Amino acid sequence: MTQDAGFEMITIAVEPYEDQTQTGSSVANPRGWGGEAQSSKNIKQEKTLTVAELEQKMSGFLQMVGRVFSSAEKEAKKTAGMCLDEIELSVEIGAEGEIRLIGSGAKASGKSAIKLKFKRVTED
Repeated sequence: MTQDAGFEMITIAVEPYEDQTQTGSSVANPRGWGGEAQSSKNIKQEKTLTVAELEQKMSGFLQMVGRVFSSAEKEAKKTAGMCLDEIELSVEIGAEGEIRLIGSGAKASGKSAIKLKFKRVTED
């Protein structure tokens, strides 16, 4: 059984952070003439990865996060008798497919974040 290779690839549109600028030349002109410093916000790049690569990176990221929250849950249970019931993370996918956790003070805009919400499954 063969699959179309196009279904096994994913394209990521990468938008540089706001504090990065790209200059056309070494002379910046405040009137907007040639060579002015431009925000690279408008300059998007695309990177194509295989689904398997992205899957592997996401799996590794979730394993690390799982270890951190497992440790936190054990400590909370031991010291305060509490139970971790739900976790919500905001992550982004970088230019090379790396998965990054976005903190509350991050410069990345919420529109580029992927929210992952995990809830404890209760057995009846």
